[in-house]
Amino acid sequence: MKRLMVLLGVAGVSLSAVFVRWSTAPSLVLALYRMAFSALLLVPLALARRAEFRVLRRRELCLSLLSGAFLGVHFACYFESLRWTSIAAAVVLVDTEVLFVALASVLVLGKRLSRRAWTAVLLAFGGSVAVALADASGGSALRGNLFALAGSLCMAVYTMLGAVCRRRLSTTVYTALVYTSAAGTVLAAALVGGQALAGWGPVNLLAGLGMAVFCTLLGHSVFSWGLKYLPPAFISTANLLEPVLASVWGLLLFGERPGPLVVLGGGVILLGIALYSREEA
Repeated sequence: MKRLMVLLGVAGVSLSAVFVRWSTAPSLVLALYRMAFSALLLVPLALARRAEFRVLRRRELCLSLLSGAFLGVHFACYFESLRWTSIAAAVVLVDTEVLFVALASVLVLGKRLSRRAWTAVLLAFGGSVAVALADASGGSALRGNLFALAGSLCMAVYTMLGAVCRRRLSTTVYTALVYTSAAGTVLAAALVGGQALAGWGPVNLLAGLGMAVFCTLLGHSVFSWGLKYLPPAFISTANLLEPVLASVWGLLLFGERPGPLVVLGGGVILLGIALYSREEA
């Protein structure tokens, strides 16, 4: 039953691209709607843990807020990538987060990777190059693919900061801080850019609410819950279904057929991520 819950969470996360495709608001506005709704739904639950807030250390608070800032930028980049490139390319590139985490672990933390881990990282990197350059002759797809990679890099920073914060903080308190910070970050960016925040119609509010419920609370939060009961290797492997499901949604709902190079490169990326996750486990 727990494994089924995680798989349903993957299905929920895969709907993110669908909601973005249906929306008409700019990426910053849509990211704000998603994070604001997520925070509004979660903060009341977090406030029930007042004792945990009272012992919250300043370092944990600062790192959680910084982590949320990177999460907000991640969503803004990811949503923008979907304006320019295919669902298949955007999702598979944004899921290369593990590649950046592995490289940061080596360069920043001095971690040593095994030969198999390096092989997996190089596979994922090669696949990313193939997908990023697919259909890039027109320029728009390449722009979207680069936004997706930027979103993946931000997600990697969010993940590494979260690993530090989660040593003492509960999932509820940590995610409430993160989602609030993410909403504040994209709000500030939108205001600085002179972006109108209202007047985009109910479809965009519903898209933001749908992502908050299905993709954030019933998606990413389920992964955090699953880590308490299931092996991390299963969570990592299950996440590999997201690009597949998102591509299926793109084909069925929007008639998007990924090109041969996207399919080939995406397959290589997923293989590299799977091998790396297995080696780390």
